[in-house]
Formats: sequence, structure tokens, C-alpha cells
Amino acid sequence: MSAPASSSYSQSVGIIALIASMASLCIGTSFAKSLFSEVGAQGTTTYRLVFSALILWLIWRPWRFKLNRKDAGIIALYGLSLGAINFLFYMALRTIPLGIAIAIEFLGPLTLALLSSRQKIDFLWIALVAAGLVMLIPHQEAAASLDPVGVAYAIAAAVCWALYIIFGQRTRNIHPGQASSLGITVAALAVLPFGVDYAGSSLLNPSLLMLGLLVGILSSAIPYSLEMISLHALPRKTMSILLSLEPAMGALAGVIILHEHLNIQQWLAIIFIVSASIGCAATSRSPLRDELENKTA
Repeated sequence: MSAPASSSYSQSVGIIALIASMASLCIGTSFAKSLFSEVGAQGTTTYRLVFSALILWLIWRPWRFKLNRKDAGIIALYGLSLGAINFLFYMALRTIPLGIAIAIEFLGPLTLALLSSRQKIDFLWIALVAAGLVMLIPHQEAAASLDPVGVAYAIAAAVCWALYIIFGQRTRNIHPGQASSLGITVAALAVLPFGVDYAGSSLLNPSLLMLGLLVGILSSAIPYSLEMISLHALPRKTMSILLSLEPAMGALAGVIILHEHLNIQQWLAIIFIVSASIGCAATSRSPLRDELENKTA
């Protein structure tokens, strides 16, 4: 297979993996909300990451691969950013609406997409995404009524999401299974004290443990393994904009699982976001070409 064809195939695999990752994540988040009243955002995050780490260790057996000090440091940064995203986003959801929390969180990847843009057409996709996200915000509620602490948590999650993309792409030379399993382990260890402090022995409730396992599988174990494939195959700007499919998938998951109803404006927002994602995928440049230009710049 020629180099251009191989690069195109790799990028296609990365796009498919990322879409599957977001679908699993949205379904898992729908189940996660049912745990908030029992173990709080802290305990739910703990379930999600601890179970994900255990599952990925069984699947990938990361001890089989060599790990030097430099790679361990990269994985630690990747894991800490991953843990922070989960924790901060769930903390935000306690006091501000889901749509607003997602829109604020997306400022992270959107900023990366803008900063790493090299083609004029990219600004069209970014504009469509931004318009779609704004339309997803529930305007029925006055902005003044938003809890400032919840907004602050969402903004912090946006920063950590950008860092997650940056640190994740630095794992290109590390086996994806090793990076994802060790990264989530770091995330779980970082969040565990907060979950234990808030929920205590409630975390050991058998029925809650089963729900936590389901959340861990759908929200982290599957999505983050697939995302590692995408991080290795896609350029930063492509992945940043494609991730914008998540609010649309979240809305669809709400319709199917939670029986939520969307208005015309929300469906139009979904169309904007999907259009931007398709346009980005169609006009994106190969990771190899981007890397070569970085080296010669």
C-alpha cells in the first residue's frame, strides 16, 4: 500500500474510532446521572475511572510493554488531565444545566482548533461549530441565574480537555493500550480520595457497584481506548473539531434513552455541528504532512 493510501486509511480509522467513542460516552453519561443522588459527582467519577482502569488492565495487560521514565511522565500528565476532565465536568453538572456545561467545556478543543488552524476553510467549520454550540444553550434560563461555581468548574474542565488532547498526542510512540490503561489508572488514583471522602462506604453498595461498572465500561473503558487510536491517527485540529459531535450525540442519547424532546433550534444546532464535522473530515490534511511541516517550520 502506498504512503498516501496508508495515511488516508489510518485517518479514516481514526474518524470511525472517535465517533464510536463519543457514542459510547454519551450513553454512559445518561446512566451516570442516576448515581449523583447516591454517591455524588465525586463518587460517580470514582466509579467511572476505577472500574475503567481495572477493565483496561485486564484487556491490555500494560505490564507486558516496556516503559521508560520519559514515557511514564507523559502518561502521568495525560492521566492527570483525564481525571481532571471527568471530575470537574461532573462537579459542574451539579449546579448548571447539561447543555450549558457542555458548551462551556467545548471552549477547550475549540480554542485548540482555532490556534492550530492552517487553512482558511477551517474557520468556516469552527464558525459552524460555535454557532451550533450557542444554539444548544437553553436560552429560557437567564444567564444571571447560573451558579458561578458551576461555571468555574466547567471552564476548568475546558482547560483540562485542551491539555488532554495535547498530552494525549504526545503518547504517539507509546502503545495505545498501555497509554490508555496506565493513564486511566493515574486518573483514578487522583480522583479516588475525593470519592471516598464524599461517599464513604456507600461506594461499596452492591447495586451501586453494578451501575458504576456499567458507567465505567460505557463512559471510559470503551471511549478512551478508541480515542487513543484517534489521537495517533488524526491531526490536532481535526480531532478537536470532530469532538464537537459530542453535544449532538448527547442530545440524541437524551431523545432515545431519556425520552427528552428537542425543539427546532436544537435540531438546527445539531445540523450545524454535524455539517462542521463532516466538512472537517473532508478537508483535513494528513497527520504525516502536518508533522513534516512542523519539523521544517
